[in-house]
Amino acid sequence: MRVSVTGGWNRPPMVPTPASRLLFKQAHAAAEELGRPLRETAVGGASDGNFVSALGRPVLDGLGAVGDGAHARHEHVLLDHVPPRTALLAGLLMAGAV
Repeated sequence: MRVSVTGGWNRPPMVPTPASRLLFKQAHAAAEELGRPLRETAVGGASDGNFVSALGRPVLDGLGAVGDGAHARHEHVLLDHVPPRTALLAGLLMAGAV
């Protein structure tokens, strides 16, 4: 019996660009107005934002729901996090950032 494993990268890396850094500064300012801390971080994994970033467009990844168990039977969203996340997105929209 033989087992053959193939694969490779299926998304380009998400590299911070000047446009993404500016968008983060706008998000940081919106978060400060809400009295919510916001910090930049990098994590493993990938998203469709990797494709957008590779095109040189500004990307903020991680604005979605907070929870656990992505794509699993125990997947869930922590509802207490929905209003602050929604307020941050509204702040970005009001500032014309997105």
